[in-house]
Amino acid sequence: MPAANDIRKGQVIKFNGEPHLVMETQHRTPGNLRAFVQVKMRNLRYGKSLDQRFASTEAIEVLPTERRTLEFSYADREAFAFIDPETFDQIEISAETLGDVKHYLTTGGKVDVLFVDEKALTVEIPSTVTLKVIESSDGVKGDTASNVQKPAKLETGLTINVPLFIKVGELVRVSTEDGTYLGRA
Repeated sequence: MPAANDIRKGQVIKFNGEPHLVMETQHRTPGNLRAFVQVKMRNLRYGKSLDQRFASTEAIEVLPTERRTLEFSYADREAFAFIDPETFDQIEISAETLGDVKHYLTTGGKVDVLFVDEKALTVEIPSTVTLKVIESSDGVKGDTASNVQKPAKLETGLTINVPLFIKVGELVRVSTEDGTYLGRA
């Protein structure tokens, strides 16, 4: 097992029996104390971030990872199916593992999936996606105050606020970080 000094950003380590993604590392040697490594990491199962100190010589278990680009195929109740475009293998990921990512998945859309020990742990999507408006009320004539918005339901079931001029059937760009309207596609 490598020492804490050898940990690098982007690696997945086992800490308290759970896989954690290393987001930042700093090696510190304070005055008359022993050297340590300060690691900022995120739990891949629950999404919580934490800071942890390790002695610089402490052994840390680094988990083997693999990142693959997959295409979203379909959703079936609580399972979401993805296909590897190279091997045509189908992989199912639970809605619980996906979290809010499921609101931005469209058929044929590409996502990056991080596998640890051949098990899908996280799904990364682009910062913006283009989705179709399937339900939205009409704007009221004369309601022209600046930046007036109305709710619109998108093809994935997500409801966001859009400007009054957006109609059913239009494509809109949505931020995947906070679910806000960014503009027409």
